[in-house]
Amino acid sequence: MDETRGPSLLDAIRDFSENASPLDFVLIAQHWEMFLTGIGYTVLLVAVSLVIGGAISLPLAVARAYRIRYVNQAIWAYVYLFRGTPLLVQLYIIYYGLGQFEPVRESFLWPVLREPLWCTLIAFVLNTAAYTTEIFRGAIEAVPHGEVEAARAYGMSSWHRTTRIVLPNALRRALPAYSNEIIFMLHGSVVASTVTIVDILGAGRILNSKYYLAYEGFLAAAVLYMLLVYLVTRGFRLWEWRWHAHLRPREA
Repeated sequence: MDETRGPSLLDAIRDFSENASPLDFVLIAQHWEMFLTGIGYTVLLVAVSLVIGGAISLPLAVARAYRIRYVNQAIWAYVYLFRGTPLLVQLYIIYYGLGQFEPVRESFLWPVLREPLWCTLIAFVLNTAAYTTEIFRGAIEAVPHGEVEAARAYGMSSWHRTTRIVLPNALRRALPAYSNEIIFMLHGSVVASTVTIVDILGAGRILNSKYYLAYEGFLAAAVLYMLLVYLVTRGFRLWEWRWHAHLRPREA
């Protein structure tokens, strides 16, 4: 009785995916755990680097905006170095280059610098901190001078003017540009796959190489990156709507 029955729906879907469809979506779905691992590594690297890089960039941006002597020039050199070179080159120098020096291999930092995950995180932090420093610096300098003068006339100290007036205003202004930096960082995170980390693109490469595929793994990775970018843009849109609530017209 069972031998006379036709193929099941699952078998029909599998046959269509393997033979008729231009994309073997069943094969991609069968490796969902690998792509889930890739999403985890990508989100982890990007999120941690943005948090640490943002914390580093804020005081650097204040120092740049206020033209603090000597410190300003050093920060400018750091920002120019990491904005002027590709992220992939920075990662290669940290992961492959530093290990060529014997003092580095014999130092207490070697257990960290020999691991691809830590090297990638260091490169991401330094890179995003440089870009975010310039974003925040521009936002701080764009704060209306009248608001600062009003705070000074009110008797606020320089610290209170910065923390209560300048920085909140600057952070609101920096949101659109900073959302772009997060998206660029998310796209730039694909370089992690070049140092053996199984991120989203790394999972796609493994799938392609394992089954001698041309594009299925890359297309699946592209869809996942698009979904993450959509979540970022929607999140920042809601954030901007809340932070800029005082700028919206009010009903009479």
